[in-house]
Amino acid sequence: MTNLEQKLKDLPEKPGVYIMKDARDNIIYVGKAVILKRRVTQYFRSSPKPIKVQAMVDNIADFEYIVTLTEADALVLEATLIKKHMPRYNILLKDDKGQSAYIRIDHKEKYPNLEITRHPKRDGAKYYGPFSGFLSARAIVRVIKEVYGVRTCARKMSVKRECLDWHIGLCLAPCRDRIEESKYREAVKKTAEFLSGKTLEAERIMTEKMQSASDALDFERAIEYRELLTMIKKLGSHSLADLDVREADFFAYITDGLRSAISVIPVRGNKLLGASSYPSADASESGEALSSFLMQYYAERPVPSEVYVNTDIDTQPIAKCLSDVRNGVVKVHVPQRGHKRNLIKMAEENATECIKRTADKEIRQREQTHGACDMLCDRLKLPSAHRIECYDISHISGTDKVASGVCFIDGAKASSEYRRYRIKTVEGNDDFHCMAEVLTRRFRHATEGDEKFAELPDLIVIDGGKGQLHAAYAVMKEAGLDIPMVGLAKREEEIFTTTSPDPIILSRDSVALKLLQRIRDEAHRFAITYHRSKRSKRINTELIKIRGIGEKKSKLLLKAYGSLEKIKALPLEALESTAGMDKPSALAVYEYFHGKPNE
Repeated sequence: MTNLEQKLKDLPEKPGVYIMKDARDNIIYVGKAVILKRRVTQYFRSSPKPIKVQAMVDNIADFEYIVTLTEADALVLEATLIKKHMPRYNILLKDDKGQSAYIRIDHKEKYPNLEITRHPKRDGAKYYGPFSGFLSARAIVRVIKEVYGVRTCARKMSVKRECLDWHIGLCLAPCRDRIEESKYREAVKKTAEFLSGKTLEAERIMTEKMQSASDALDFERAIEYRELLTMIKKLGSHSLADLDVREADFFAYITDGLRSAISVIPVRGNKLLGASSYPSADASESGEALSSFLMQYYAERPVPSEVYVNTDIDTQPIAKCLSDVRNGVVKVHVPQRGHKRNLIKMAEENATECIKRTADKEIRQREQTHGACDMLCDRLKLPSAHRIECYDISHISGTDKVASGVCFIDGAKASSEYRRYRIKTVEGNDDFHCMAEVLTRRFRHATEGDEKFAELPDLIVIDGGKGQLHAAYAVMKEAGLDIPMVGLAKREEEIFTTTSPDPIILSRDSVALKLLQRIRDEAHRFAITYHRSKRSKRINTELIKIRGIGEKKSKLLLKAYGSLEKIKALPLEALESTAGMDKPSALAVYEYFHGKPNE
């Protein structure tokens, strides 16, 4: 009996969390179970499994488990472990700026302000939202400022002067006592009602503003008001007249056997607030995946009083957990008919579309990476293009010479394999010898057994034409290696090889050429970044030698003029007029390079 079989036999018939690991002891999946023995054993039975589940099972080398008192405890622990370890086969709910935002109002403050945030906290404030898609939180705040004048700044009260928003009519300026506290709080109250779905008053006020601006022939302002009015009407048009839902989220889990997605539609004050979808390669059953997702989703979000889902799950444990998070009663339902079921269907359509987009994206990525590598092998007659390294030199007129070595594996960046080099032995402007030095060092590290350089590439790309290519090729031969090597010339995008005097010309829309271009451009970017850093450090070191010039003024001068040579050539008047420079500092810089003005 193997160790795994013995562990399966010893599993308890109790609720808990199980942790799957691969051969390298990496956690690849975390799940919860009502009965650990029954759930974990299912993974290792010979019955047919969905593709994504089988892919996960094929990677399992070991597992651990933690017994809990209840299923609800298992749900909480599972969410905690997923957030900590981010396992490959769990739904990974990553924060995405494109997904949703909230508008925060702390009604306990004397003069509350509006704040847009994507990270709600349990701080006693009220969070309205989430807003996404056509309902931008920023656009809604703009409407509120125009209609109600509630402040958006984080200023302290009793400041010396009003901000610009007050002068252009977008703030009531409580910080300068421009409004009584009771009237300001009334504006905040109306703002809260607007955010809760009552839009009629805001629509009326904005219509009056637009008409007044038009009557005053201020058509530019009238157009602006019209756009804001359109936003208010959009919010109002998403009202659900036949549905009495003050605060609820509708979730749908959809899978095609390989990919899965969860879509959520929030409803606040009988109004739809857009929708968000999350793709996944989750390896659990639909009910488990959705329960796990809900715990992750609400870990840092306000929990509504009602949650609706599209799968038959045991709602009692998840309702208990969410009620604890909300600190109030939360009901979890699986609607079977009516308007709420229609909203679930809408969420299902969004999730299905998300799966389709994910599949299309994966196909494109496959074409640009593995597909491009295959085509490159075919066109360049290579046995493999699994690992490609590219080298580039960067300097200005032979100063601050550096080089970069970037690595792509299976057509994708492998940033941990990037290397940068400071040229040590070459004098002046000599790219050929610079390239020779870099590759000599790279191959020496490999032959001497340096683990960081141990894996040799299947293809080396040199940023340049025949000259740079042959200099690099000679170094490789001297090292006793035989690695395919090409040079990519920028102007005509010609591919030079060491086996033919004529370049290879690939179609401009060839994915193989685009892969080479991405690698070459990445090497250039990495080299330029290192060169600028080294050059900036050298200039800063020179400038901070000057009396009265520190890091801050040194950076100001370099940002303003770009190079030490230009700073040296500046007249005293130009130095004195530079932003951030005072006359004594400007004089010190001028005297450092030119001596005293009268000399």
